[in-house]
Amino acid sequence: MAASFKSIRYSLVIPVFNEEAVLPILLRRLDLVLSRLDGPAEAIFVDDGSSDSSSIVLRALATRDPRFRYIGLSRNFGHQVAITAGMDAAQGEAIIVMDADLQDPPEVIEQLIAKWKEGNDIVHARRLSRDGESRFKRATAHLFYRLLGRMSSVGIPADVGDFRLIDRKVLDALRQMPEQDRFVRGMIAWLGFRQTEVTFHRLERAAGETKYPLFKMVRLAMNAALGFSDLPLRLAIWCGLTVSGFALLYGGWVILLWLSKDSHLVTGWSSTIVVVSLLCGINMLMTGIVGLYVGRIHAEVKRRPLYVVQTRAGFDRSEAAAAVPAIHAVNE
Repeated sequence: MAASFKSIRYSLVIPVFNEEAVLPILLRRLDLVLSRLDGPAEAIFVDDGSSDSSSIVLRALATRDPRFRYIGLSRNFGHQVAITAGMDAAQGEAIIVMDADLQDPPEVIEQLIAKWKEGNDIVHARRLSRDGESRFKRATAHLFYRLLGRMSSVGIPADVGDFRLIDRKVLDALRQMPEQDRFVRGMIAWLGFRQTEVTFHRLERAAGETKYPLFKMVRLAMNAALGFSDLPLRLAIWCGLTVSGFALLYGGWVILLWLSKDSHLVTGWSSTIVVVSLLCGINMLMTGIVGLYVGRIHAEVKRRPLYVVQTRAGFDRSEAAAAVPAIHAVNE
């Protein structure tokens, strides 16, 4: 018998994008974990515009097993937005976000819940190791978390991805943050509340290929830096002041050479071109940084919905419609 929405204690939010190769293993392990939990649970799969058979498998599962739900977005909106869509639909007292690639082991969910029962509102899953990743990716990830920690005005835990548990009151607060360029882990850290962590060894992907290539990682890093720090703007000011200072020193040196009638003072274009090129380059850099912030303002003022839902399965229609106002359904 299906558990009613009001009785659900745990909600698992799992974004999915072309994960047909890993789904059979994931579903078996999730089934075992759900059977061991001490209360009714739901697993919400958010299909972020998959082009493989992931949607077929998950929709069929949601229609026959009352523990599973399916949300199919109308296109690929991105990992952070897919997480948001799943959390908007979650009905549990505790919400666990995890990836579908099994690099976030489902068995760690029980450790997260144990820490939640101790009175913590947010429980992060911190990675002790990153198996199966290149040395370059490990090095850049390490650098990213350290730089972000220094730049950000809030304490964002290092070596923590989106695998975490949050309490219902944290989710209610998070849903009041409608920003478009989302960095969910930073937004949750910004909220405060009582936080702790569990540790785990991140495993190599069980199947398939990574959905976070280099350009997506760079974009995520930019969203984090621009969304949680004004350091780029302050850096632009200091760079401008530094270049201006050097230009004044150089100008003073030229005046001294002119006054002393130094024969080494050569009238020519080389130094002029170098100085002008340098100043133009710095000016373009500063303009670009400011432009990034202006672009984010433009995205916010348009007030477009974060995502559009094309299909939904496994939800009670009347209660789901009332509980998920942020979802714009195109086709039920």
